[in-house]
Amino acid sequence: MSGVFCSQTKSVGGLSRRSFLKRAGAALALPALVPASALGRDGAVAPSNRIVMAGVGLGGRGGGVLGSWVLPEKEIQFVAICDVWRKRREAIKSLVDRHYGNTDCQTYIDMREMFARGDIEAIYTATGDRWHAGVSIMAMRAGIDVYTEKPASMTVREGQAVVATARKTKRVYQAGMQRLSEPNFVVCNELVRLGRLGDVKTVYAHMAGGSMNLHRDWLPEEPLPPRDEVDWDAWLGPNPWRPYNHAYLPSGWHRDHDLYTGVIGEWGSHTFAQCQHAIGAENTSPVFYPYMKGPTPDGIKLRFANGVDMISEQRGWRGTCGVRYVGTEGWVSCADGYTRPEASKPSLLADYDKILADYYVRTGFTGQNHMRQFFNSVRSRTKTVANPVMMHRSMSTVHCANIAQWLGRDLTWDPVKEQFVNDSEADRLLSRAQREGWNII
Repeated sequence: MSGVFCSQTKSVGGLSRRSFLKRAGAALALPALVPASALGRDGAVAPSNRIVMAGVGLGGRGGGVLGSWVLPEKEIQFVAICDVWRKRREAIKSLVDRHYGNTDCQTYIDMREMFARGDIEAIYTATGDRWHAGVSIMAMRAGIDVYTEKPASMTVREGQAVVATARKTKRVYQAGMQRLSEPNFVVCNELVRLGRLGDVKTVYAHMAGGSMNLHRDWLPEEPLPPRDEVDWDAWLGPNPWRPYNHAYLPSGWHRDHDLYTGVIGEWGSHTFAQCQHAIGAENTSPVFYPYMKGPTPDGIKLRFANGVDMISEQRGWRGTCGVRYVGTEGWVSCADGYTRPEASKPSLLADYDKILADYYVRTGFTGQNHMRQFFNSVRSRTKTVANPVMMHRSMSTVHCANIAQWLGRDLTWDPVKEQFVNDSEADRLLSRAQREGWNII
């Protein structure tokens, strides 16, 4: 049959087959006209070198971070958004499509379907507190690296599960404790590590205003919307069932015991982490948690096994998420909005730039924003500053402090065994039952 085929001279577009093949061969010999962007020229990143990324539950905070920290990165290709709330997933798709000048961003209601695509390498998730650990675990099990907003766990057992999953899957993980990457806070922490403050026995963690009392009642039931508008079952996920009410969706879950880590979690997930990083307690948690009779966390004194006290304070800074470290040779303090940290004497900050530069050399971090540091780690497969263990140990501090308030008594914690000392009732609060069909850990 090959001889018959070769002898044929059918025309193709007015040319004999032989003439067509001759011209096609000549065309193939010429260099193809490929856009410079596809080759990584003119400052562009070739598609083969980009990190393919997606989002889960990107609302107000998530949309802001996406627009300022993710989409401007040339090596990132953001391809999909999953959100159980149609209003939010369509808003993110619109933002992404405007940025790229196309309509390619795909939308999903079920994150499991999105994770199963096979091309997603990293996700950014900014759901409410109840889903941070669950989304992270599901993504890592699917072979995907994770940047998650804080508070990054709802219980001690969730934190343990995140650590175990990251180790097993060898995924890169960064919790959104971004001040661990911000220069002012880095310098404060380095002053402690370098011994510039002398013997540091007291550190202060800022807590913005708010009551520790959490609601345990439900909002009034409303008619359940279609799944395409709101997938209420998925919104709740592993948490206890409750009837639908539209007010939960934007912010009504705040102050709810089943859905929120409370004012201690809201602020301690930042400031406890900063303090623990400064004093070298990334791999442990305080051993003593007092009960505070007042409604706010102002003045809670948590003690570490080495005798360092970490005290929560609602006042004393000109901004949020502040920390203050007090040693025998001086003190240093910082919060959002400070152009430079404050210190007991100018000499402590005289070599600010050198302290920062030395930190970057020592750690391998580049001085770029917290998300950029995550991308660098995705490339290099190196540990992030807000890695799973750092997240888990500082969030354990949050959870144990909350449990002391819920039970109304002082508690002693064993950070090695990760359980309370001789208190089975408190131990039962280290985990929460998960709703059937949503058992993630």
